[in-house]
Amino acid sequence: MSAATTRRALAWAHGCLSVQSLGGMLGPVLFFLPDGRQVSPLHVAPWGNDPQRGTLPEILQELRGEWPCVPFGSDAARMLPDGWSVTGESFEGADVPHGHGSNVHWQWGDCDEYGISLICPYPENHPVRLLRRRIVPDPQAPAVDIALDIEVRRACRLPVGLHPTFRLPAQPGAVRIEPGAYERVRSFPGDVEPGVALFSPDRHWSSLGKVEVRSGAVVDAAQVPLAEDTEDLLQLAGIDGTVALHYRDEGFRARLSWQKEHFPSLLLWYSNRGRKAYPWNGRHVALGVEPVASAFDLGAAVSTADNPLSQAGTGTSVAFEPGTTFTTRYRLAVEPAPAG
Repeated sequence: MSAATTRRALAWAHGCLSVQSLGGMLGPVLFFLPDGRQVSPLHVAPWGNDPQRGTLPEILQELRGEWPCVPFGSDAARMLPDGWSVTGESFEGADVPHGHGSNVHWQWGDCDEYGISLICPYPENHPVRLLRRRIVPDPQAPAVDIALDIEVRRACRLPVGLHPTFRLPAQPGAVRIEPGAYERVRSFPGDVEPGVALFSPDRHWSSLGKVEVRSGAVVDAAQVPLAEDTEDLLQLAGIDGTVALHYRDEGFRARLSWQKEHFPSLLLWYSNRGRKAYPWNGRHVALGVEPVASAFDLGAAVSTADNPLSQAGTGTSVAFEPGTTFTTRYRLAVEPAPAG
């Protein structure tokens, strides 16, 4: 690895958390429930201490928890069906997976008993000037409030998103995804991972509970982990800014809320033992629960062009202006919930 990852930790009355410099990633977070139980819903990839991880892209080397992606996704050569194009805005660096900030070490800002701050300057030729984020535990609850600032050098449109990733038990269906109100579910227009894609491509449905797969069967995609080995994406368009994960066997919910005017979709990343190559090795089971203004993870050139999501009224990019700081706020909380 190019530099050693450093970490900051913070404890408060309702939990403790860790933040790392690489990617500015938050995780793990241990929450204390009112009944005395301790729960840790964020995912930490199992190869974090593997000596070979330095050969991986930086974003994967110590993959964990939650972090911002500016821009979201990456530009790449790919085959897309009719209705999708790569005619939008692109720039040098648009091919970096989930943006520069996901792949470099952030600088530490103010860190005290109340919160942790980080800053990430971007390269001089990049339209983004810097990212700043502040992670503040709620002193009254098992919850963490996060603020993200984005400053740009020039006027631009970018896909942007947040990347909370949650751990999943081994038992299929042990966790239920409980999204707020949304307009439609859309499937990825292609293969996320060749040979192990599950959902019928480039389709849309009214309910996450009834999604057609490539065999023609219908599955409840709200029950995770899935029984099948797969790597796939679904996007909930027009969502109201809330989602919960009910860990039914463990008796708690993890609840994520965000500003829907900034992130009008929720991208669900089903990482379900589908990727067999290193470091995934067919063992990776996690769920990305990602508020986005983006067309899947297809990058700037697709997300800023006309596409089926934007044509249906769901924004897939954000307009930025120099001299104006874009600030968005979101919250991760846990609460007891009935088991079963």
